[in-house]
Amino acid sequence: MKKIPNCLPKYRRQKGLTQKEVAKILGFKTGSIISKWERGFSFPSTPSLLKLSALYGRQVEALFIDLFQKIKEEVLSEALNKNQDE
Repeated sequence: MKKIPNCLPKYRRQKGLTQKEVAKILGFKTGSIISKWERGFSFPSTPSLLKLSALYGRQVEALFIDLFQKIKEEVLSEALNKNQDE
């Protein structure tokens, strides 16, 4: 399984928070889920992603900027190809 690139540890550290503190703020009992997200082994749910965005003061795409850029390029390429096919 390919890891999901993200900036979560960077923004958490900028806020001076531990994984356990972030987990508690987001409503989780332990920091293990935060660790999985930060190491790229799983992806936050939409509500959790929005909470992280609010907590870190960053737009959602900034939390996963490399992934966002890749998806954006793929979507724009597909849209361009669709328009050329018509």
